[in-house]
Amino acid sequence: MTMSYDADVAIVGYGPTGVIAALTLAKYGISAVAFERDRDIYPRARAVTVNDWTMRIFQDLGIDERVEKVVDPQRALRWITYDGAEIMRVEHPPSTLGRRPRFYNIYQPTMEAEIRAAVTERHADLVTVHYGNTVTGIDQDAEGVTVTSAADDGTTRTTRVKYVIGSDGGSSFTRGHVGCRLLGDTDETTWVVVDCHVRRWWPDRDFLTFWSDRERPVVDIALSAGNHRWEIPLKPDESPADYPTAVEVWPLLKALGVTEEDVEIHQHAFYKHHTRMADNWRRERVFLAGDAAHLMPPWAGAGMQSGMRDAHNLGWKLARVIKGELPESWLDTYEAERRPNAAFYTGLAVGLGRVIRQVATEEELAAMNAVPENTVTPFEPPLTAPPVLEAGWLRGPVGDASVVGRMVPQPVTGDTAGRMARLDDLLGDGFVLLGDDVDPATLLSAEEKAGWDALGARYLAVRPKTSYTRSDDDLVDLDEVLLPWLRRYGARAVAVRPDRFVAAADVSSLAVPAL
Repeated sequence: MTMSYDADVAIVGYGPTGVIAALTLAKYGISAVAFERDRDIYPRARAVTVNDWTMRIFQDLGIDERVEKVVDPQRALRWITYDGAEIMRVEHPPSTLGRRPRFYNIYQPTMEAEIRAAVTERHADLVTVHYGNTVTGIDQDAEGVTVTSAADDGTTRTTRVKYVIGSDGGSSFTRGHVGCRLLGDTDETTWVVVDCHVRRWWPDRDFLTFWSDRERPVVDIALSAGNHRWEIPLKPDESPADYPTAVEVWPLLKALGVTEEDVEIHQHAFYKHHTRMADNWRRERVFLAGDAAHLMPPWAGAGMQSGMRDAHNLGWKLARVIKGELPESWLDTYEAERRPNAAFYTGLAVGLGRVIRQVATEEELAAMNAVPENTVTPFEPPLTAPPVLEAGWLRGPVGDASVVGRMVPQPVTGDTAGRMARLDDLLGDGFVLLGDDVDPATLLSAEEKAGWDALGARYLAVRPKTSYTRSDDDLVDLDEVLLPWLRRYGARAVAVRPDRFVAAADVSSLAVPAL
């Protein structure tokens, strides 16, 4: 009997994680229905930054150019004391992932409006959003999931889908309803977040500055669209009731040298830092993503971004499973790949938080500033280094000397017809094998090639720009980036996944990774 579904996937919660899930699914022709409790975008700026990895995801979804219009390049990060001494600085080197800056400052309400608009304009035939709807039930069976929701006008509906993505935040109904537990801690300190409109420029405003102090550490960051934010902890004897209006908040900013001539306070709110992660991110046909799966302190600027990366990772796999192109066992790789990365950024955020609060030991500071020697991969601080998968759908060892698990750089490349574009725009949406001046198919055994053919892989030779192309499937390394990158790791050929991570290399084996 053929089952009837209202949509392929239900998305519970339509913040940035849910929107990226919808965009990723729709890109591959998968229908989605989203349920969002609030009718309007949350008006306060929560996240403050996106980096080149996230922008590469936006590029994959066709929204990078519209997002770039509403964000600003970030200059650098610095940790300073109230007397002006600089403890640490992280400069942003040129991106290797296809963007000019590594980091951008954002104003989340504006950016979120842009990506929601992209769904409406590009995928209205595939994505339906029910605003003002709260999910009250999620019931699974062998063939699908029935989602029950209640609208704010009192009406209810049931929706039948194949899978559910719970992206409904830290207090996730989805997580609790399917029996997943949120483990970890919440710091007892309450922080006030002060959002301001800029009235005039001041020196070094474009730094992301962390004022390091045991009693009153402060995050000081320029947001896009003429906004600026400060995040300031309350003292143990203070409470939100002490700061009911902007009048009471102003002394906190004036202690930093900020005056009414510089900014206008337009809103403030209070929150606490969480360091928590769900014990499981999946219950059969229901998946958790974003804050529903993990909560981290803000110091690494990776909370919202981790959620969007979750959604992209899960989305392209779920789409291929629904279309019958991949077996359902592929979905087990979602948590295997995303959990270690979320844990990495959580640990990084905790460590940076210890620096700003001046509780990091000399040993911890020395470790953060240490530059390892004799590495194959050029060292970059963990906060800015290109991403690496630690586990998941990979074949071969991962680590400093291995290309496996690394995200392939994205320089400008050329094709046989002379077209020049960023690499991803020439690779297509699927699996692809790249060879160093060689057709990678010639390096495969018949069994290995059959495995990649079954995944619809393309085989592209990357030629140096000083030579001729030899087939319609050749690329030219115009920026002289790809070939040196492959040779650094001793690789003649690599297999690249749709999310641009290297799944395998001839150094270990080019066979399709096992599930």
